[in-house]
Amino acid sequence: MPATPTPNGSAGDAGRGPLSGLLVADFSRILAGPYATMLLADLGAEVVKVEAPGGDDTRSWQPPVRDGISTYYLAVNRNKRSIALDLKDPDDLAAAQELARRADILVENFKPGGLARFGLDYESVAAANPRLIYASISGFGSGPKGAALPGYDLIVQAISGLMSLTGDPDGEPFRAGISVFDVMAGMHATIGVLSALNARHETGRGQHVEVNLMSSALSGLVNQSSAYVAGGVVPMRMGNSHPSLFPYEPLPCSDGELIITAGNNGQFRKLVEVLGVPELADDPRFDRNEQRTANRDELRPLLVERLRTRTKLEWFRDIIDAGVPCGPINTVDGGVAFAEEIGLDPVVTVGSGASAMPSVRNPITFSETAPEYRLPPPSLDEHGAELRKWLATPPENRTGDEERSA
Repeated sequence: MPATPTPNGSAGDAGRGPLSGLLVADFSRILAGPYATMLLADLGAEVVKVEAPGGDDTRSWQPPVRDGISTYYLAVNRNKRSIALDLKDPDDLAAAQELARRADILVENFKPGGLARFGLDYESVAAANPRLIYASISGFGSGPKGAALPGYDLIVQAISGLMSLTGDPDGEPFRAGISVFDVMAGMHATIGVLSALNARHETGRGQHVEVNLMSSALSGLVNQSSAYVAGGVVPMRMGNSHPSLFPYEPLPCSDGELIITAGNNGQFRKLVEVLGVPELADDPRFDRNEQRTANRDELRPLLVERLRTRTKLEWFRDIIDAGVPCGPINTVDGGVAFAEEIGLDPVVTVGSGASAMPSVRNPITFSETAPEYRLPPPSLDEHGAELRKWLATPPENRTGDEERSA
């Protein structure tokens, strides 16, 4: 199996997570691929981030910045080491090909077929490294019609139908506040890679894993895409309302809005008891979810009349105590603060010493093999010299201190 160098040449810095010992060649950039490889890195894999001489595009996506570095780039590139390679340069290309030969996993999001001219496509790399799991992320797949289409998240949000569902029903469609399908495709790529790793334990062979934003979008639209595929209904935007539940939206209190989600009859009964209108639970217009949804225009003002008598935080405490899900609409700082308040410890320190920086915690909790935060996001080619030396050294000639079996 390929052997991996340890971060910064120190065995003490090596990953100890559930993916410890695996080497990931990260030929991706922007968001979907780097997010996937960061998840793998958090879980112990050694990730080598291969960048063009100009660096990952997100390095220049600013503001905002931290110490002059784009916070967009910082969001998805911790626990990696950077090497800048010009694939048109013969020596750099040889280093890239050697990295692919030694890797357990390769992740790329070039235009489909774009790496073939460098001998870094799946067929070429797998011929030299048949155990390799090669993950490709594209916008619309590698088929002849989809491969030529530009794979930008905003375009996929538009084409998939998400934007038709987002925004005020009487206003214009809106994009989501994040590149939601890039993130979703990154997670799907991670799932695919881990599944292929499990298959490799049985067969000894790697395989090509393909993910595209459009397919991730249609899968991620869940009940909305199912409404059309299974029910023949084309859903349209309803603002913050839910097509199948009520109340399940922001409702105004005396000082702002509170999200209230009474998802079943029991929760609705508890809600109206807290609001002081328990008779609504037995009203035939509202006693079942189907009736509440059909008669939402009659029910909403009855709930709002009571909610406007107190502040959102006062109602929040009482409604939560009654067992009904609800929550105020926060800005991001409020979201982080709330996570801290309830003990989720959302902010971690990545790295140590002068280079240490805050980052958002990996969302997965393990009872024995916790995610790790070994390395801050690297500067461009920060580890280039170290990695070039390692890649130029034949595996059989490396010393024990330089080697770890994957």
